[in-house]
Amino acid sequence: MMQESIAALTAEITKAELNNPAELDAFRISYLGRKGRLADLFDQLKTVPNEEKRAVGQQLNALKQQAQARFDEAQQAAEAAADNAPANPDFDYTLPPVPNALGTRHPLSLVREEMLRVFARIGFAVAEGPEIEDDWHNFTALNFPENHPARDMQDTFFVESRSGGLVDSSDENALTHQPANPQPHLLRTHTSTVQVRVMETEPLPIRRVMPGRVFRNEAISARAHMMFHQVEGIFIDEGVSFADLKQTVYYFVQELFGADINIRFRPSFFPFTEPSAEIDITCLICKGAGCNICKYSGWVEIGGCGMVDPAVLENAGIDPEKYSGYAWGMGIERIAMLKYQIKDLRLFTENDMRFLRQFEAL
Repeated sequence: MMQESIAALTAEITKAELNNPAELDAFRISYLGRKGRLADLFDQLKTVPNEEKRAVGQQLNALKQQAQARFDEAQQAAEAAADNAPANPDFDYTLPPVPNALGTRHPLSLVREEMLRVFARIGFAVAEGPEIEDDWHNFTALNFPENHPARDMQDTFFVESRSGGLVDSSDENALTHQPANPQPHLLRTHTSTVQVRVMETEPLPIRRVMPGRVFRNEAISARAHMMFHQVEGIFIDEGVSFADLKQTVYYFVQELFGADINIRFRPSFFPFTEPSAEIDITCLICKGAGCNICKYSGWVEIGGCGMVDPAVLENAGIDPEKYSGYAWGMGIERIAMLKYQIKDLRLFTENDMRFLRQFEAL
């Protein structure tokens, strides 16, 4: 019985077609695989009488070698035929290769990281906070009076607690001022909210810089957007003065734009700083000569700054009699527009590849 099975399998192996990869693979699985026909015969060897096992085993080994040799020979012939096959006449080998193009960094990411590196060199560590804030951190703790225009829905996106959606100021059923719940929530209008959180939780002295995205209910144009990015900073310690603030701003501007940039401070007002000032630098487009970008003044405003109001320190649990500090803030888009001489704010969010490819490769 075993001899007949070996003879039948020998005939099959000898006659098997091995003309293409599919037939080669089927042959390997059927005869040489761990669950193939040859493996079955080797398993049946234990049923053969002891006096016949040696002879039958030799026949099985010879058959396995024959099958392996036939498979190897056909496989080598197939590989040689593939190497010598004529070129595909339908393929144009003169076509240029598909380029492996690298991506580019977004200009706002480039400017953000450069700004953070400048402040890191003078000891400012990064702090971040939530984009959905409560009234305390966005307004009250920062000394905004209850009738301040920023609290109106014409300026701020409030979040409705019932559905989690944004309150639409154009909706007739929307609240006319702010949600009636005791602690309304909103999309933060500045990253000063992180300053409050840092002052409330971190030990003194505090030296932090806060980058992030902010939201304001404004019409989108070449000069304004409802979503943009800010970087703010704060330094709280004993004996901090406005002179310290000015030297920090001088250092930052000259590191970012060059040592030949002039800087000026204009008196201003912010609810959370006193005294307060706007920061102007030489117009990078006309180099101070006057153009339509700087409204022919030779100066462009890049941010605001001031000494932290004692009321803000007190709201955060810091003794204003012992500690003082300064804070500053500026828009990343404004800095990027000046640095790369971009004239339309909307370009940053349109994802136009022609615009983005102009910037540094990854």
